[in-house]
Amino acid sequence: MLEEQIGNIRYETYRYRDYNRVLLRALESGGNIYSAAYIMASGHKHFGVERKHQSHLPLLELMLLKGVPQRLAECSSMRDAFQLLKSYPLIGDFLGYQLVTDLNYSEVTQFSEMEFTMPGPGARDGIRKCFDSVGGFSEADLIRWMADRQEREFDRLGITFASLWGRKLQLIDIQNLFCEVDKYSRIKHPEISGISGRTRIKQKFRQTLSPIDYFYPPKWGLDIRSALQNSTLRH
Repeated sequence: MLEEQIGNIRYETYRYRDYNRVLLRALESGGNIYSAAYIMASGHKHFGVERKHQSHLPLLELMLLKGVPQRLAECSSMRDAFQLLKSYPLIGDFLGYQLVTDLNYSEVTQFSEMEFTMPGPGARDGIRKCFDSVGGFSEADLIRWMADRQEREFDRLGITFASLWGRKLQLIDIQNLFCEVDKYSRIKHPEISGISGRTRIKQKFRQTLSPIDYFYPPKWGLDIRSALQNSTLRH
């Protein structure tokens, strides 16, 4: 929408008034400009505005002014990049970890996804629903323990796990699995409570018939073509 009405999204041509005008017009016509993927803080009090995007645009301006993209590229660890993002308004533990993970899919950073994790509220609820006791482990420790033991547990349980063309479950994957366990169990096992006490499912599945063109970060080095060819030959 922004590209259609303003042109290429570039920092050099960015103007707050232009972006704000387009986004306000979309809201006033009943459109949505945020998905339900992340819980985004509104920042009304911090920036003194009425609409959520009117906080996030100045936040982006501030981060670009302070050279955050360059500083992220210079970070020596995922934890350092997470702490950099968290040092800015409206970004807490959950959002900071999700954003640094998303940025790491690009070529800006080269962190290992097995280096660091920061469980969100859904993952903590899911862990509580899976284990009576975590034996003194933190949630992050438990996620790492599961990542380290995944092959042994698959073998023990007789599970043939369909990995992503040889790529094992990463820390972010296991955190996401716990989050999904939490959501599914709210419906299937409502008697099992988590930490937050949430019982409602905010989003319901809506089928789309549009084809999905999957894309994986080239840095993962997935040999998808060979894997698909081998699969075709076997069948």
